[in-house]
Amino acid sequence: MRNKKLVELCIISMIAAIYAALTLALAPLSFREIQIRISEALTLLPILFPSAIWGVTLGCFIANLVGVLYGLNGIGIIDIFFGTAATLLAAMSTYQLRNIRIKNIPFLSALMPVLFNAVIIGLELAWLLFPDTLISGWFLMGAQVGIGEFAACFILGIPLTIHLEHSATFNKLIEYIKK
Repeated sequence: MRNKKLVELCIISMIAAIYAALTLALAPLSFREIQIRISEALTLLPILFPSAIWGVTLGCFIANLVGVLYGLNGIGIIDIFFGTAATLLAAMSTYQLRNIRIKNIPFLSALMPVLFNAVIIGLELAWLLFPDTLISGWFLMGAQVGIGEFAACFILGIPLTIHLEHSATFNKLIEYIKK
């Protein structure tokens, strides 16, 4: 039993490390007003196993913290909390909707990170950049974040998830954890 928990903890840690590394390595894409966080493709991993929720959340927290500490993140310290919360809510919703599929593709699950990030990160950016015209700024920033999130989740995340679902090695690992 202890080995299974250790394996699960290692997987969570690897997801967090991959998320943070991708986000930080691609910082110009990850932290600006028009952003495409490639690492957000990983927010679909909870479709495959619920522990991934904690991996992507921890990875987002680390990336946002380092981003703030090194001045990569234009939003500032607020993003450590609200950006991480957006990822957590998106990952939890992705997991909850994992069995709703169209032609065996989890479109609704993939839509959750798009919506949560468009609303929450869009509001953060609007508050920072357009405090006088918050509502119109929110729509503008939300749309820009949503487009980037859509690209990460639908162009990268869905194929990644489908590939992992059909991977014998990955499925053996997940089955080992579940037992």
